[in-house]
Amino acid sequence: MASMPQLTYIKPRQLEWREVTLPRLGSGKSALVKPLAVARCDLDFYIALGHYRTPGPFALGHEVVAEVVEIGDTVKGVVPGDQVIVPFQINCGECGNCRRGWTNACAAVPPCAAFGLGTNPDADFGGGFSDLMHVPFADAMLVKLPPQLSPAAACGLSDNVADGYRTVAKHLARFPGEAVLVAGGLAQSVGLYAVQAALACGASEVCYVDEDEQRLHQAAELGAGTQRVNYSETPRADADYLITVDAACTPAGTAYAIRSTAPCGFCTSVSGGLQAATELPLASAYLRGIHYEVSRVHARATLPQVLERSCRGNIDSLSIAEPCLTFANAREAMLEPATKLIFVRD
Repeated sequence: MASMPQLTYIKPRQLEWREVTLPRLGSGKSALVKPLAVARCDLDFYIALGHYRTPGPFALGHEVVAEVVEIGDTVKGVVPGDQVIVPFQINCGECGNCRRGWTNACAAVPPCAAFGLGTNPDADFGGGFSDLMHVPFADAMLVKLPPQLSPAAACGLSDNVADGYRTVAKHLARFPGEAVLVAGGLAQSVGLYAVQAALACGASEVCYVDEDEQRLHQAAELGAGTQRVNYSETPRADADYLITVDAACTPAGTAYAIRSTAPCGFCTSVSGGLQAATELPLASAYLRGIHYEVSRVHARATLPQVLERSCRGNIDSLSIAEPCLTFANAREAMLEPATKLIFVRD
């Protein structure tokens, strides 16, 4: 049976190129795609270090642009040779949740079904660091790559870039010109993409706070005002913000973002953090009427908006990324600290 190499998480700090069986079309709705570029998600770094709750082995790589190789007999939206963005969450496009735009919770697949994350205990859906990926619902999931964007520029759009975008876009549409506070941290790139998105969506100003000097410098380069803080020692910002983003995702950082939110304001967190449970300052949030949201991005539903902004030049995913590496570098580089890494096929 034909096989291919696949970058696989085994255990903390141990990644391997393993030979696995080449995927085949699963149904008339599916497609086989060849990954061309893969971005390292913020979560991938913590997976590689062993801070993720799902045990190995499982395939790595879920921010992907690929070339369509083969399609099922009912697929109409793409043809072999098309370059496509591959959203990481598996979604059918037809169930009630998908029709509502809740594409992170498709009812046709197991909960949290995704590429490159090992979140389904009964099956590994594969990952981007491989020769082929099987996409079960090609027409529902795949989005053609516009000619304005390279595979490297687009591979992160359906996850980290979209995650940053959704934290601010709907609130700035409702409250045009509001100032935004972004608390950076564990979600290294998402916080910076939130800065880009807020400015692209018309925020009057963006304040970016963090404990990391490199990210503070990157945020300033993007146009944010910056301040270095120690979340454990500084309970809140000097001013209230109607729109705040928690990309710190630590107990102290999350509390800082919530406490810095204006009465009746909106605080969006992009992760539950690395701990099984986090204590929140809910009593004060209740008294101030804070709207606190924590959830995974709806990747496929958010992608068109992010893609439009990227094609117009309002969002540049490469602006905070290191120079592109190749797939051959991935095993070692996944363990290296960096804000954003992008890998292209050798």
